Amino acid sequence: MSGGQEAQPVEVVEYTYPLCPWAWGSEPVFRRLRTALDGRVRWRRAYAVLFDDEDDPAPDPAAETAYYAGYVERIGAHTRAPWAARLSRVAASSWPSSLVAAAAELQGADVAERVLRRLRETVFVLGEPADTPEAALAATRGVPGLDPERIRADAASPGVLERVRADRAEARRPVPEVLSVHSRSPHPGTAKETFDGGYRYALPTLLLRAPSGYRAIPGWRPYAAYATAVEELCPGLLESSAPLSPSEALERHGSLTEPERHLLAEGAWPPSGAVPLQTGNGALWLHPGEASARPAGPPGPAAAL
Repeated sequence: MSGGQEAQPVEVVEYTYPLCPWAWGSEPVFRRLRTALDGRVRWRRAYAVLFDDEDDPAPDPAAETAYYAGYVERIGAHTRAPWAARLSRVAASSWPSSLVAAAAELQGADVAERVLRRLRETVFVLGEPADTPEAALAATRGVPGLDPERIRADAASPGVLERVRADRAEARRPVPEVLSVHSRSPHPGTAKETFDGGYRYALPTLLLRAPSGYRAIPGWRPYAAYATAVEELCPGLLESSAPLSPSEALERHGSLTEPERHLLAEGAWPPSGAVPLQTGNGALWLHPGEASARPAGPPGPAAAL
């Protein structure tokens, strides 16, 4: 978000995880919402850490991968978000991607957005989840404005580790409203029971906090659901603006899925120079600068659409 957000009395907490398929499918709406609230709220991400390093490995990794790939495809049928043409494995740990995403925030909002996006794309576009420190750091190569030595040091620092530990704990203290959710959404967002008998937020969940109260919007929702919650809590806070042109949207975000380019841009598509990468269900569109700067894409050449 823009500078000066710390002075804003309204906070948006996004409970998420870089490799979560429902969070990936929510990115078009969240990108639009962040734009509509830019400079008027403090937007904070809390990384929930779904898979701990000490979790037991799957007894049959191939079967687990096949099941999870089908699960992601079923989610993609609702969200229309890309899924990888081939998934190499299920992520073994949530920590590396969460630590790198948190470390990126120390280099500013623009860097943080690009890094988190790259981490999401490792699994849902490339099929190689960033579940080790080296894989997570490799995904950040070429991000504009990123200091690679600093992010490596910060991701391994005690301060960032404590921050993500605090995020994990916070995500396991859900507000009462999400313990039972009635919604027609395919992912209503009811809080998940944890192994110790507690609960954590379903991902993604947005929690809006203001002096007048709070609103929780869990699960996968249309933009209107978030806009309504913001208007109820803080009338007049949302700012409408004209859609970006396709070239402006691609330059701003670096990469756009098909749902994103329909929601965030208006005009003839694709813009000049846009680079398509084929996924299991359509294209991910890259700005030419992003295409030349990022790590190698999935096996095989990008399809010319």
